[in-house]
Amino acid sequence: MGFFNFFSKEKKETLDKGLSKTKESVFGKIARAIAGKSKVDDEVLDNLEEVLITSDVGVETTLNIIKRIEERVARDKYVNTEELNRILREEIATLLTENNTADTDGYEIPEGKKPYVIMVVGVNGVGKTTTIGKLAYQFKKTGKKVVLGAADTFRAAAVEQLCIWGERVDVPVVKQQMGSDPASVAFDTLSSAVASGADVVIIDTAGRLHNKVGLMNELTKIKNVMKKVLPDAPHEVLLVLDGSTGQNAFEQARQFTLATEVTSMAITKLDGTAKGGVVIGISDQFKIPVKYIGLGEGMEDLQAFNKKEFVDSLFGEDK
Repeated sequence: MGFFNFFSKEKKETLDKGLSKTKESVFGKIARAIAGKSKVDDEVLDNLEEVLITSDVGVETTLNIIKRIEERVARDKYVNTEELNRILREEIATLLTENNTADTDGYEIPEGKKPYVIMVVGVNGVGKTTTIGKLAYQFKKTGKKVVLGAADTFRAAAVEQLCIWGERVDVPVVKQQMGSDPASVAFDTLSSAVASGADVVIIDTAGRLHNKVGLMNELTKIKNVMKKVLPDAPHEVLLVLDGSTGQNAFEQARQFTLATEVTSMAITKLDGTAKGGVVIGISDQFKIPVKYIGLGEGMEDLQAFNKKEFVDSLFGEDK
C-alpha cells in the first residue's frame, strides 16, 4: 500500500469540511497579523505567535514553530508575507513527522496479535463510547470479528450506550451489572473473545478523572487481569480527547499519561470547533501518535489521522 493511497477523495472532502472552522479562524487571524506588511519581520512573527497560541496550538509548540520560522527567515535573508503560509505549512508538517510514527490506515492489526486488545481511556463527555462504536464499525468493515467490553461500570448510561452501539454495528458486547468490578468485565470480555476467535477487542473504561492514584490503580488492575488471559494485553491504550475543549484537552492528556501508559490518541469533535490547532500541540507535546480524528456524527466520520492530509487541509496544498 502506498504511503497515502488509502486516503480517498471522499475522506479528503470530509477532512476539509471538518476542519473548515479552524481553517477560517486561523487564516483570518493570519491575514490580520500580516496586514500592511510586505516582509516577515519581528512584528509579524510576534503577531503569528499570538495567532498560534490563540488557535490552541499551545505555548511550547508555538515557540518551537516560531523558532523554526525565524531560522528560515534568517537563512533565506528575505521572506515576504505571501510565502508565510507555505513556510508555516512546511514547518508544522515537519514537526508532526518528527514527533510521531508513520501514518497507517488505522485499522490494520499487527501480525501475531489475535485478538488485538485496545483499552480505551478518557473522561466522560469526550466521545469515548461513540469512538469505540465507530472503531468497531471500521474494523468490522475490513472483515474483522470484533468484541466490545463494557468495563465502565461506574455509570449505567455508559453500559447502555455501548450496548446500543453494539446493536448498531452488530458486534457482541460483554457486560455485567452496574457497579461490578471493571477488571472482571475485562477478564470476561477477553475470555469470550479468545473462545470465539475474535480479531479485535475494545474495552471501555470509566471516564471519571478522580485523583491520579485512584485512576492509576483501577487501570493497572484492569491491565493485570487481562494479562491472565493474554499475557501481552492490552496491545494498545487509546486516549480519547475532545478537541473542542482546546487547552483542557492538554490537561486531560497530561493527567492520563501520568496515570497509565497511553500509546495512541483519538481527538474528537473537530468538526464543530475552531480549535483544531490542538491536534498539532498535543502531537508535539506528548510525543504519542494521534491515530484517529473525529470529524462528525456519522460512523464514517472517524478517520485514521494522516499528518500530510491534515496539514494540507488546514494550510493549503503543497504546490
